[in-house]
Amino acid sequence: MSNEATLHSQQEVMHGAHDHHDHEHHHEDNFISKYVFSMDHKMIAKQFLITGIVWAIIGAFFSVLFRLQLGFPDATFPWLESILGHWAKGGRISAEAYYALVTMHGTILVFFVLTAGLSGTFSNLLIPLQVGARDMASPFMNCLSYWFFFLASLVMMASLFVQTGPASGGWTMYPPLSALGDASIGSKIGVDLWLTSMALFVVSQLLGGLNYISTILNMRTKGMSMTKMPLTIWSFFFTAVLGVLSFPVLLSGFILLLMDRHAGTSFYLSDIFIAGKALANEGGSAILYQHLFWFLGHPEVYIIILPAMGMVSEVLAVNSRKPIFGYLAMVGSLFAICILAFLVWAHHMFVTGLNPFLGAFFVLLTLLIAVPSAIKVFNWITTIWKGNIHFTPASLFSIGFVSTFISGGLTGIWLGNSSIDIHLHDTYFVIAHFHIVMGVSAFFGMFAGIYHWFPKMYGRFMNNTLGYIHFWVTLVGAYLIFWPMHYEGMAGMPRRYFDYTNWASFNQFGPLNYFISIVVIIVFATQLLFVFNFFYSIFKGRKMTTMNPWKATSLEWTTPIHAGHGNWPGEIPEVHRWAYDYSKDGRDFIPQTEPIGPNEATH
Repeated sequence: MSNEATLHSQQEVMHGAHDHHDHEHHHEDNFISKYVFSMDHKMIAKQFLITGIVWAIIGAFFSVLFRLQLGFPDATFPWLESILGHWAKGGRISAEAYYALVTMHGTILVFFVLTAGLSGTFSNLLIPLQVGARDMASPFMNCLSYWFFFLASLVMMASLFVQTGPASGGWTMYPPLSALGDASIGSKIGVDLWLTSMALFVVSQLLGGLNYISTILNMRTKGMSMTKMPLTIWSFFFTAVLGVLSFPVLLSGFILLLMDRHAGTSFYLSDIFIAGKALANEGGSAILYQHLFWFLGHPEVYIIILPAMGMVSEVLAVNSRKPIFGYLAMVGSLFAICILAFLVWAHHMFVTGLNPFLGAFFVLLTLLIAVPSAIKVFNWITTIWKGNIHFTPASLFSIGFVSTFISGGLTGIWLGNSSIDIHLHDTYFVIAHFHIVMGVSAFFGMFAGIYHWFPKMYGRFMNNTLGYIHFWVTLVGAYLIFWPMHYEGMAGMPRRYFDYTNWASFNQFGPLNYFISIVVIIVFATQLLFVFNFFYSIFKGRKMTTMNPWKATSLEWTTPIHAGHGNWPGEIPEVHRWAYDYSKDGRDFIPQTEPIGPNEATH
């Protein structure tokens, strides 16, 4: 087929899609189809975001509750009994409730907030808008993806209210504790509900991930080659690839765990005694579960952080008024991280009896992943170097992301060394490391994305003053909470212990734990300020008056302020240049849709 014929057929498809969009827009505008079972990627993004915010409040509140126990081990809080009932008799959290809170805190924030809430929101919002598509490849699959996530949320929420309580085996849910209903009160129906919820969650992620990949590969507008895509799209693409390849392995691990619990199998069980009685299970290995879990679990770290990396790259370039430094190196480092993410899972297992010779390979690969990470850090710093920086809340959170990613990542070099890890494993050093590099950094990327693209979602701006307060208290608070934990960990203080008061070795940290718990409460209150700012600004925020308030080059800012389903009212614009033409040829920015001039240097 000739190029002219191909172009003509593409335009026909484009017009057909537009006509279809007009038909849909006029005839399906009822409340249910617009706000509930919507197939518009922009509305689905809002659904993911608001559900994620609700879960973030719950998960963060759980951390406040268990920090009360750690910071005030001898105090009683009568109001706790009114919230937790028999789990906090006399105003003191019970040991069972403490482990349930720790487990649910980790599960909620890792999976429901920083995976679904982060990737689900911004992949949905930005992929069609930035590649120039009317919607996702399959709007129906997109809708299903959210509702599977919502169903998973309902099941997980239900587990909080069963009589024996939610799962309490840690967010990793290691057997044999999780495989034996009689092992503890937190190993009963709560674990079944946890596993069911997580299975539904995996289905949601697979539906979304396949959709994101298909849309990026097949639905880019005319002129949008892969090397003209913003780094946000590259990061969402690699994130989706990681999820599609690794989540099925996790699901298989969960299915085998359910079979051990209810079908009499012994995949993970062998030589188990409960109350002096030997169980019949033989031949299984709890280590097998760890391999299956961490084969997802380490890519999961990058499923969380890669979207944040992409959004930070975009926000820093826009607010520095400079092209992103080393675009192809940034794409290459994303690809390298994507490959290496699958080759380092056993660094979580150095103390499981792993062959030291085999461990040496995982040490090498773990340290190797620092190279692409360092390339990204260098390029972010070089992007803002001597830039005309606009200190918006979004750009501040992006700069904060670079700070926490560096400081949290450096401690990973310690933990990646198997000999040092023998001492530091399962101590507060590990807590400090992954909360800073994965938790805080990912949240900073998410906050940057929310502040930056909020006008695109709602046609209004969030309050800047509240945004600045939110940033500074969160940044300082995050370091005050997690940095001291490194020293507790180096002293050998184990994590997940309910009470340290009877340990002579760790009594010295009583005042420090008190201090950390106070800061946790302050930072949590500040997140509620952000939640107020978010919901208030949806209805009362300052209105957008121009389509491109940040003077950005990418396609999403060429759509109307209140774009309908289909995004562009006429034809989808054609792309002529890459996404980072800032401060070029005496101009502040040049949109991707502007043709390249006859004497203009191309990227």
